[in-house]
Amino acid sequence: MRLKKYLLVIPLSISLGLHAQTKLYKEQYRPQFHFSPALNWCNDPNGLVYNNGNYHLFYQHNPFGNQWGHMTWGHAISKDLVHWTHLPIAIAEENGVMIFSGTCVVDKNNTSGFGKNGKIPMVAVYTGHIENVNQSQCIAYSLDDGVTWTKYANNPVLDLHKKDFRDPKIFWYEPKKYWVMALMFPVEHLVQLYSSKNLKEWNHLSDFGPAGDTAAVWECPDLTQVPVDGMPGKKKWVLQMSQNASMQYFVGEFDGIHFTNENPANTIYRPDYGPDYYAAIAYNQLPSTHLPTAIGWVNNWNYANDIPTTPWKSAMSLPRNLSVKKVNNEWVLMQKPVASINSLRKENFRLAKEIVSDHKTLSVKSTQFEMKLILTPSAASVSGVKIAAGNNNYFEIGYDAAQQIFYIDRSKSGNTTFSDNFKKAGRFEKIIPLQNKQLQLHIYFDNSIAEIFVNDGAAVFTAQLFPEPNNNGIELFNRGEKSTFSEINVWKMKPAW
Repeated sequence: MRLKKYLLVIPLSISLGLHAQTKLYKEQYRPQFHFSPALNWCNDPNGLVYNNGNYHLFYQHNPFGNQWGHMTWGHAISKDLVHWTHLPIAIAEENGVMIFSGTCVVDKNNTSGFGKNGKIPMVAVYTGHIENVNQSQCIAYSLDDGVTWTKYANNPVLDLHKKDFRDPKIFWYEPKKYWVMALMFPVEHLVQLYSSKNLKEWNHLSDFGPAGDTAAVWECPDLTQVPVDGMPGKKKWVLQMSQNASMQYFVGEFDGIHFTNENPANTIYRPDYGPDYYAAIAYNQLPSTHLPTAIGWVNNWNYANDIPTTPWKSAMSLPRNLSVKKVNNEWVLMQKPVASINSLRKENFRLAKEIVSDHKTLSVKSTQFEMKLILTPSAASVSGVKIAAGNNNYFEIGYDAAQQIFYIDRSKSGNTTFSDNFKKAGRFEKIIPLQNKQLQLHIYFDNSIAEIFVNDGAAVFTAQLFPEPNNNGIELFNRGEKSTFSEINVWKMKPAW
């Protein structure tokens, strides 16, 4: 096989991010501070890596249409994880082999031998997918910081001749001086771990699973070391994975060979309890001063192709800083939006305190905002916030105090008729006890994406909704005894594009 380079040129206005000269990024439902491709389909984030001051975001992309197909790696970069610049297609489908999910590393010591003339290679490990036939692991490298790529002449580097064997996550494990790769056996519900000295030859280390949620196929493993809240210098390993329309995580130790889960085996832990967060992975090779940071895909395979957006389809979550915290002898994943998103805040609406017996409509109206507040519900109440409110439509974020259930409900949020699966997936909930009789809410709404961080990110809910343009009200509501809302702040957000 000959070595080839792939560079698919896209229009100048797109590649340079000059969207102000076009109608792009002004469409109904287009998120303004969540990453979305300029045109066409995208799904899983891939190859998240930091190099030379840039955060790289590769992603599953169809260059030819607005539904899944022709999987290719799209590419964008950012200095702050907020403002993104589109780059040309990175690694393209060829000869019936699609470029499925994977990750990237900067091979600083040139262990792969791909570096030339002092240039440090960026190496991508991805699944080569032949539809209904085979999935194997392949590599490609770049000597110009990810702009152009060369596929390895001896691909695949790992082939078990299986139809379902995918989604490599790789990282350097310093104590043993080798690369580690986590791979998924989706049907068997197994994560396989491999090691390599050169990114080309891989040795099997161990398996993890089945465990936790095995109701659907497993995909997109991500093994990342994160800090422990309140314990400086202490770290734990988090293993995240995806299952059809949801995700789960495990927390424990990794010794370079085995991952050991330290949470109760009979409990399922989710990084997101909403319907639209999937395939999240963490960045490789962040500076030591940076917190571990993950990005997920905001969509759901049960209706992903059907959402009513054009000329693009799907977006990425806000980047989330990761840590863990011990709560009642269980390790809980804590997630917070990256601080750089604060740079988009503009007008600030404040209310110190409101006691609500029925509802209160706030004077601020927006479909592009950040909101923080503390809810102190009465013991016999259902209370919370309605966004995208108007014309008897709204997206409800609520808390049932008697049952200690936090929930989101999009059944009356606007357009739900484009998919029966979307329409049926209206309400999502989780038992969340109050802390000192209070619930902290941190809400982001971006035209068609809502992300709600509860109690400093101990639980997160992400959902898509498709309201009418004038349904931009924000309301506090209460059913039952009076509830108190305090420290209410709403910031309208500037577009990042």
